[in-house]
Amino acid sequence: MGRVTTRARITRLQGTQRVVRPDTVVVEEPLELRVDGTALAVTMRTPGSDIELAQGFLLTEGIVTGRDDIAAIRYCNSTGDDGRNTYNVLDIDLAPGVALPVTGIERNFYTTSSCGVCGKASLDAIRQRSRHSPAHDPVVVDPEVLAVMPSALRQAQETFDRTGGLHAAGLFTAAGELLALREDVGRHNAVDKIIGWAVEHRRLPLRHTVLLVSGRASFELTQKAVMAGIPVLAAVSAPSSLAIDLAHDAGLTLVGFLRGDTMNVYTRAERVGTGNAGLDSASTSTGAFDG
Repeated sequence: MGRVTTRARITRLQGTQRVVRPDTVVVEEPLELRVDGTALAVTMRTPGSDIELAQGFLLTEGIVTGRDDIAAIRYCNSTGDDGRNTYNVLDIDLAPGVALPVTGIERNFYTTSSCGVCGKASLDAIRQRSRHSPAHDPVVVDPEVLAVMPSALRQAQETFDRTGGLHAAGLFTAAGELLALREDVGRHNAVDKIIGWAVEHRRLPLRHTVLLVSGRASFELTQKAVMAGIPVLAAVSAPSSLAIDLAHDAGLTLVGFLRGDTMNVYTRAERVGTGNAGLDSASTSTGAFDG
């Protein structure tokens, strides 16, 4: 398995002082996914939890529906200049009777740590149909429970403490219990690793859970949550307009700017707290954000 961190020689400047010293930085390497002999995707990721990442990616892209659709996943014997296995190529065998989609593979998946999946031609090409819709999940989360999730996520980020360069995704119960946490240079990879963990443990759909992501909530992260049946997606920063639109259409509760006891609830606000008497009928039924 590749390293999660490495050492770099840096020159640190502080005022008039200049010090040369080693520093710990996060590793970023490509991971190629091959499905039934077809090169499907290349993602730039932090090594670790690669099989979970692959399973989460396949699930959120609509290629598989669960763990039983995957017969085997193994590292290909890809070697670097030193003759050692790079652990940067995964071969995935689909279960008998499960085939790659006839259409859609030509989307030329290429994912980076910054933007996620690139090369898809249109919104229709990236909007996937989920068999685990969160719309009818009756979960309710106390705002006070949501408020402490970012600090719980941060405290569990071991690699971030050493590098300062990783995003995190955490899966919580509605009561605030942290079920799983994954870190990666790409927040979409961290989410795929979380969902891949659920695929491996046959926990789909992820009903009555909250997915918390560091940074912003994009369309892609919202779609991944929908595909896994997660009813609540929370982010410490802003959502995009497409993320809000998708959350509204899918019946997912989208929370942004989750910082301390303040937060913006953009959709399905009735799931946040039990004292919603002040919400009018339109906002509770659609989760629409007026602003």
